[in-house]
Amino acid sequence: MPSVKIVEVARVAMPATAALPPGESSLLRLSALDAPWLLVPLIQRVLIYDGQLPPFASLVGSLHESLTATLARFPPLAGRIVFLPSTGNAAIDCSGSELDGGVRFLVAEMDEADAEKLAGDADHDVDTFQQLLPELDASALPAEVLAVQVTRLRGGVAIGVALHHAVVDGRALWMFLEAWAAACRGDTAAVEPSFDRAAIALPGGEELTRSTLRKYMPNLPQVAPFPAGPIVPRRTFTVAEERIGRLKQRIAQLIRPAHESSAKAARPPSSFVAVTALAWVSYVRSKHPAAISADQDVCLYFFFDIRGRRGIVPPVSESYFGTCVTGCLVKAKARDLLAEDGIATAAAAVQGEVRRAVEDPLANWDWIALAASALSRDSALVSISGSTRFPAYEVADFGWGPLGRTELVTMNSAGQVVLVAAKGGGGGVQASVCMHPDHMEAFDAHFTNSFD
Repeated sequence: MPSVKIVEVARVAMPATAALPPGESSLLRLSALDAPWLLVPLIQRVLIYDGQLPPFASLVGSLHESLTATLARFPPLAGRIVFLPSTGNAAIDCSGSELDGGVRFLVAEMDEADAEKLAGDADHDVDTFQQLLPELDASALPAEVLAVQVTRLRGGVAIGVALHHAVVDGRALWMFLEAWAAACRGDTAAVEPSFDRAAIALPGGEELTRSTLRKYMPNLPQVAPFPAGPIVPRRTFTVAEERIGRLKQRIAQLIRPAHESSAKAARPPSSFVAVTALAWVSYVRSKHPAAISADQDVCLYFFFDIRGRRGIVPPVSESYFGTCVTGCLVKAKARDLLAEDGIATAAAAVQGEVRRAVEDPLANWDWIALAASALSRDSALVSISGSTRFPAYEVADFGWGPLGRTELVTMNSAGQVVLVAAKGGGGGVQASVCMHPDHMEAFDAHFTNSFD
């Protein structure tokens, strides 16, 4: 089994020219949307490049230099999450005054790991992926926000990033990676991030944040994050736009007679709704009857990005850099998803929950309580992370060729599905699925064959 060798540990300091956010001591107080993520703190994502690349030392130098420039535009990433005992708040200290400030930047070698194989195999080499990532200790405050590891592979290189989820969500992650890649190419990313947590108009303001911290983290500065579960196999499915289009048309045809009172033809669902509904149905079919009975409740959980939503006055900026998602939950009886029109039932339920979230984006801001309501029942749970619109392969061009593969390594449980836009653009979708080995092949068969 390949093992990684760390050859250098450095720190990338925040430049003196950084655009620090206004406020006392450059503190960004966490919002009530940020606070619960102290319990589920890590986003760990690996990006793998294979083929003709610059010499490794030159590549590392370019990444280090461009990261310095990028931190000038994203100062929270070089900061620390701190506890403010005088008020009971937690905040991002962007001043760089905390001990060992800046971003840890690791350089590593793993020459026995083949980049082409890691980028090409549908089944994840989870052990290798984990070694391509830096550690980020989030068990207590102060806590780092970002660490980076650049690893030389056989025939390629891997960039591993670990970020604290209380500071970034999935969309913010790609905003940062787009800016870093642009800086490495010598370009400038178009989006100027905004960091003002007060822009999210949650009733209760800072007191709501403090009560959330007391509820979920009563022993701050100790955090006690949710423990990681056992490693479960993961597999990646890449679906072209044409196949998704056929699925969407089939769902629309099924929804009109079965779920619409109007004779008017139903509009095809979005790619997110179609792929999410299919993953939900495939999960139930793969586990029925051995692990899910027909009478059992089956739940689907996903997150909803509230940037730019008209249901919030004033709307949150599209360039908001932080955690800006709320929870969505739907449930059904397994028998309804196992039926011939089960995909239509699933899609209608997901679409209905999306409509609810559009109308009232902040209703389920306490996503932990919402998820717990599903877990407390005798139900099976599928969770969806990411978005079919995350332009992963489009934005992560550091100037030495296209991204070969990217995966979220912090997939926490069986039934989790992670979505990004597929390689090559054009409306395709990459869906990475975490499933128990007893059920993966059945899931694969149903999911893959349902697009034709």
